[in-house]
Amino acid sequence: MIGLFDTLVARLILVSVLGISLVHIVSLWTYEHALDQELTLAHESRLAERLIFIKRSVMFVPEAQREALAHDFSTGPIDVHWSKVKGASAGGPGAEAWHSLTSRIRELAPELGADDVLVGTSTDAHVASLSIRLPDSTWLNASLFAAAPSGSGRHGTLLSTSFMAIGVVLMSLLMARWLTRPLRSMARAVTVWSPDNPKSEVPERGPLEVRQLAAAFNDMRQRIEGLVSRRTRSLAAVSHDLRTPLTRLKLRINEIDSPELQRAMSADIAEMEQMIDATLSYLRDEEASEPQRAIDLGALLQTIVDDANDAGHDAVLSSRTHVVVNARHIGLKRALSNLVGNALRFGSRVSVSTEVEGDDVYVIIDDNGPGIPEDQIDVVVEPFVRLEESRNSETGGVGLGLTIAKANIEADGGSLTLRNRAEGGLSAIVRLPVRPAARQASTALSAAQPAGASPAGT
Repeated sequence: MIGLFDTLVARLILVSVLGISLVHIVSLWTYEHALDQELTLAHESRLAERLIFIKRSVMFVPEAQREALAHDFSTGPIDVHWSKVKGASAGGPGAEAWHSLTSRIRELAPELGADDVLVGTSTDAHVASLSIRLPDSTWLNASLFAAAPSGSGRHGTLLSTSFMAIGVVLMSLLMARWLTRPLRSMARAVTVWSPDNPKSEVPERGPLEVRQLAAAFNDMRQRIEGLVSRRTRSLAAVSHDLRTPLTRLKLRINEIDSPELQRAMSADIAEMEQMIDATLSYLRDEEASEPQRAIDLGALLQTIVDDANDAGHDAVLSSRTHVVVNARHIGLKRALSNLVGNALRFGSRVSVSTEVEGDDVYVIIDDNGPGIPEDQIDVVVEPFVRLEESRNSETGGVGLGLTIAKANIEADGGSLTLRNRAEGGLSAIVRLPVRPAARQASTALSAAQPAGASPAGT
C-alpha cells in the first residue's frame, strides 16, 4: 500500500479524494437529515390538519351517519372510525415519536384538553392508534401509519459521491502534474549534473518553494565546483612542483660513491615520479577532451595482450569478437591496459574474452590471483585506495589504476564490475554500449572476415 502512494501526485490525489469526499458525504447527510426533519414536520402538519378536519366534519352530522362519513375520509395512512368508546390506550413502544403529532393537533384545536387526545402503540412503532374526544364525549378513532423514509436519496448520495470522486481524481491529476513539473525538471537536472559540467544549472521555475529549493541547489553546486576546482589546482600544483626537487636529487645521486645507495635512491625517485605522473594525469583528466570515434574493440584488445606478452607476461585473448564501439581511443586503451596490468600484478596468468549481448559488448578479464575481499570490492575503485599494505609500487601500485579505468569506461557510457571467481582469482567485467553506427561497422567487419578463420589470439 505504501508503494502505491509513494509519489507526490498519488498522495495529493489521495488527500483530495478523502478530504473532499468526507466533506461531501457529511454535507449531504446533514442536508438529508434536515430535509427529513422538514418533511416529517410537513407530514405531521398535514396529518394533524386532516384529523381536525375529519373531527369537525363528523361532529356536525347525526350519529347514524358518522361512521359512514368517517369511513369515507379514510385514505392513505389514515383509517378512521367513529365510536362511543375510545380505541387508543396511551403509551406503548415508540409512542413518544407520535407526541409531536398530538401537540400539533392541540395547537390546531385549542378546545381539546390533555385527556382529549390519546395516542398509543402496540408491537409496531410505525402503527399508532389515535383517539380524539368529540364534544358529545364520543370518540374519533384513527389508525395511523408512519411514512417510511425513501431510499432513493441514499442511492443518489452514493452516485453523486462517486461522480465527485472521479472528478476530483482527474482534476487532482492535472493539478499535481502541473505543480510537480518543476520538481521533475529539477530532478532531471540534478541527475545529469557533474562538477565537470559547470553549465548544468537547475532552472529556477515553479512555485516559491520549488524556486527556493532550486536556488539553494544552484548555490550548493557553485560551492562544490569551487571547492573541487581549488583542491584540484592545489594538488596539481603540489604534484607539479615536486618535479623540481626530484630533478635536483637525480643530479646529486651521481655524487654518491656507493653504487648500492645510488640504485636504491634512483628506485625511490622513479617511484615518486610514477606517483606524480599518475596523480597529474588523474587530476587533469587528459582523456576528457578526446573526441569519440569508431574503435575495433577486438583489435584494441589484441594490441594490449600482445604488449603484455612482449613484456614477458602470460596473457591470452581467449575469444575475439569483431565489435566496433564509439569511444575515446586513448581513454579506453588506458582503461583496459590498467585492468590487464592490475590482473598481471596480482596473478601469473590473464585471460581476456568478449561477449555481445543485445546492444552491449562485455569484456571479461580473468586472472588467477588472490581476488579481493567481498567487503572491499566497492572501495578498491576509489582514488588512492590500495589493498596491499606495504605501499610498494611493485605490488600495490599507486592506487589510481582502477579509479582511472572506471572513470574512462563510464565516460564512454559503460560500466566496470569487479567479481571474485568461484575457482579463484578476480574477474573485471567491462560493459560498453554498441551504438547504431558502431553496430553497422561491426557487421561489416564480421562479413569481411574469411570463412573458417579462428579468432585472433587463440
